[in-house]
Amino acid sequence: MSFHIPVKGNLKLQKVLENIGNDAELIQLFKCANMNAVDRSGINDHGEVHIRIASNAGLRILRLLVRGGVVPSVVKDYGMEVHDAEVVVVLAACLHDIGIAIHRHDHERHSLVLAYPKSRQLLEGVYEEPALTIMTSEVMHAIVAHNAKETCLTVEAGVLKVADALDMSQGRSRIPFEAGKVNIHSISARAVENVDIEPGEERPVRIVITLANSAGIYQVDELLRHKLQNSSIAEHVEVIARIEGEMERRIVETYRL
Repeated sequence: MSFHIPVKGNLKLQKVLENIGNDAELIQLFKCANMNAVDRSGINDHGEVHIRIASNAGLRILRLLVRGGVVPSVVKDYGMEVHDAEVVVVLAACLHDIGIAIHRHDHERHSLVLAYPKSRQLLEGVYEEPALTIMTSEVMHAIVAHNAKETCLTVEAGVLKVADALDMSQGRSRIPFEAGKVNIHSISARAVENVDIEPGEERPVRIVITLANSAGIYQVDELLRHKLQNSSIAEHVEVIARIEGEMERRIVETYRL
């Protein structure tokens, strides 16, 4: 498994990504999680594609926050470096859904069971004690806090929570829906054309969501708003949803109860 992630000179992140790509057990856990999600439960993808999207989105958000003067929690609380915060965000993004290999329900906590030993393995050789335990603890917190209702205590956890929700374009909604079932979840998911993360004018981060149909606003309001509001970075992020073109795209011909 290869990650196309801009490490930008972060050698620690580069080494962790190499460790992830060479870990046969972890790669199989990604596949097992997707088996339970897509094939057995009929819900949307939670495998390697989602992991790549969430990792890149999280890294982009974190770097914009830092550029805007926000200090990551591992820097503020432990005197570590921004590069370490990047490792926390990317590693947590890679491990946050592996608990679905056990069960979708309460998967955040199932992920902790699998992610604790795995994160220490992936960080070993990159960090020594006490930094190894600090980094593992930060990754575990970010994983459990990606649940929409869980409070984020760190900047890095808030970044992951929001990045996870941004995997919504071209029908890749984070709201589970039964494949082929016509409802507000499936219709609104198809209405999201694109998600861009860019520097904001009034806040460090601006998220621009391009919609082909106003039904996509449900995706923004139902999932992203709740996750952003319950994150640690809400005051630093602005969200704009726009409908592309003058005519809305028709998504469904007829709807019958």
